Amino acid sequence: MTWRRFTATWPSWAERAALWWSVLYAAGAALAALTGPAYGYALLGKGVGTAAEWAAAGLYAAAAALAYALPRRPDRAWPARLAWPVVALCLTSGFAFLFSPVHLLSFLGRNQPPMDWAAWANQGVAVAGAVLWSCAALAHRRRARGLCPYCGGREAVHGAAPAEPRTAAGLVAIAALAPYATMKTAWALGATVGYTGEGKPGMDPRYTSDLGIRLYEHGVDVTALLALVGMTLALALTRPWGRALPRLPLLALGWAGTGALAPFGLFLAVMGALTWTGVIDVGIADHAPWVVAVAYGGFCVYGLALGRATRAYQRATRRTCAHC
Repeated sequence: MTWRRFTATWPSWAERAALWWSVLYAAGAALAALTGPAYGYALLGKGVGTAAEWAAAGLYAAAAALAYALPRRPDRAWPARLAWPVVALCLTSGFAFLFSPVHLLSFLGRNQPPMDWAAWANQGVAVAGAVLWSCAALAHRRRARGLCPYCGGREAVHGAAPAEPRTAAGLVAIAALAPYATMKTAWALGATVGYTGEGKPGMDPRYTSDLGIRLYEHGVDVTALLALVGMTLALALTRPWGRALPRLPLLALGWAGTGALAPFGLFLAVMGALTWTGVIDVGIADHAPWVVAVAYGGFCVYGLALGRATRAYQRATRRTCAHC
C-alpha cells in the first residue's frame, strides 16, 4: 500500500492510531516521572517536572481509555464530544512546536535562549497526537450521524456543489492583522504611539541582529513583514488565484496558524483588556495597555478567521468522494 493510499483511508485507522498514540505518550510521561530525565513533557507549555509528568501520564491514560471506547460505541455521540477536549490537551502540550518555525529566523536575532531539542521533539509528537485525535473524532462523529466518514456524505446525500471560498473570512483576517502591521511599521518609521519607554519601540538591540537593526533603521520591521505574509495566506485561501497553489502546504500553514495564533491572541487580548481596565496590573513593559488588547489581540481574530478560511478552502478543493 502506498503512502498516498494509506493516508486516503484515514477513517479506517484513525481511532486505533489515537489509541496507540495515547498509550505510548502516557507511558513515556510515566517513564519520565520515574527515571528523572526530562523528555520535554509539559502542561500548558510551562508546567514541567515530576508532577507535570505524572499529570500528563494520567490524562493521556484516560485519553487512551476514551480511544478504546470510540470504535465500541459507534452509534453514540458522547465519545466524539469528549475527543475534542483531548485535541485541546494535545495542543497545550505541543503548543510551542507550532511556533518553532520562528527559530528559522534566528539570523534576525541574537542572545536567544538555546533550543531544547528534546522538548521540541516531544511537542512535535503532541501536535501529531492532536492531528490523530482530530481525525478520530471527526470519523466517529460522522459515523454516529450516519454520514460517510471520508467526506461527511454531503455530496452524496444532497448533491451539493463544491463550496466556494469564504472571501469575507480572508478580509476579516487582513483587518485583524492591519493594526499590528501598521503600528510596527509606524514604530520603524519613527513614531512612538502606544510606546511609553525609552529608545526605539519594537526593537531591542540586545536581541535584534545587525540585519534586523539595518532593516528597522530603513523603516522595515520584520514582524510587520510576517504579518503581510499572513495576510497573503488568508487571501490565497479565499481568492480564486489561490487554487493554482499547492493544496497541502496551504492547508498545513492555515491549520498551523489557526492552532497557534487563535489561543495565543486570545490570551493577549484578555490580558490586555484586563490591564487596560485596571483589573490587573500586568502588561508588557513600556507598552500602553491598548497595544496588547487591540494590536496583539488581533491575532485571536486572525486565527479564527484563518481557520474559517482554511476550512472553506479545504471543502472547496476536496476531490469527489469515492466511498459514498
